[in-house]
Amino acid sequence: MYITTNPAKAVLYIGITNSLADRMAQHYANRGTAQTFAGRYFCYNLVYFEEYTDSKAAIAREKELKGWTRAKKEALIATDNPEWTFLQP
Repeated sequence: MYITTNPAKAVLYIGITNSLADRMAQHYANRGTAQTFAGRYFCYNLVYFEEYTDSKAAIAREKELKGWTRAKKEALIATDNPEWTFLQP
């Protein structure tokens, strides 16, 4: 489960993947693409991630976080990455 943002840190995107490096490369390649949320808003900078061995747990966590407020998501990111440093793999 991961969270990306755009260069201005104004938009958050939450997703899941089994290959974080590959997924980040896809987000970067799709930047500016209107057909996808992450592409449309240039969300290719990784700021937070959690690793799971069980895909059902990862999906449940993704759904949980998508229901959170922006403030709660920002607080979660700040627990591990207070400067919002881009964590590209």
